[in-house]
Amino acid sequence: MKIQHPLLIRAVGATGAAAVSQLGRTLHYHFRYQDPAVAPEIARETGQRYIYAFFHEVMLFPAYYWNWPEMHILISDHRDGELITQVVARLGFSVVRGSTTRGGSRALREMTTRVDRGHLCVTPDGPRGPRRSVHQGIAYLSSRTGFPIVGAGMAFKRNWRARSWDRFCVPRPFSPAACVVPPAVIVPPDADRDTLESCRQEVERRMQAAMIEAEEWVNEL
Repeated sequence: MKIQHPLLIRAVGATGAAAVSQLGRTLHYHFRYQDPAVAPEIARETGQRYIYAFFHEVMLFPAYYWNWPEMHILISDHRDGELITQVVARLGFSVVRGSTTRGGSRALREMTTRVDRGHLCVTPDGPRGPRRSVHQGIAYLSSRTGFPIVGAGMAFKRNWRARSWDRFCVPRPFSPAACVVPPAVIVPPDADRDTLESCRQEVERRMQAAMIEAEEWVNEL
């Protein structure tokens, strides 16, 4: 049964945010940056802004660890997106509705207007996949804002998996969580369609490799 009543959606959102916070506090986080300058904690001090990208299935990792007001996250316009919006807004994110596909043009335009206040966050395979793919919208957004793309790979040890298109991860309490971050991809400001596609492919390649590395690493912890 789909949850549709606004009051019920808000109630579920508040409960979900509390659950994410409680669960997130129990996890043991590990990070591996190939370029330490792209870490949000460092970027916060230097003033450098980025587009942070992570796949839809591991959304619970940044939902707890990077829930800062200066993180503007793109959430899908589809029906389930309202529930996610209620959760992440209560966790501390600023939310823009849309996606790199459905409602993407409007959402990307709105995100480009927020360049003076913080970072942008995108799940480039959302809202419906294909799983671990990267849509070209993120390269377009980078070209128009001048923000390099930092595509992270994240993994939980002994997680539960949903039977959804993304095989959404729910970590077990008190388990390790690993994040592997390759260097940022810089998209030229005057990028044409071919250049955007080349950058998209590079972001996808780096993110997929980072996911594999994070999964292998977390199983060793």
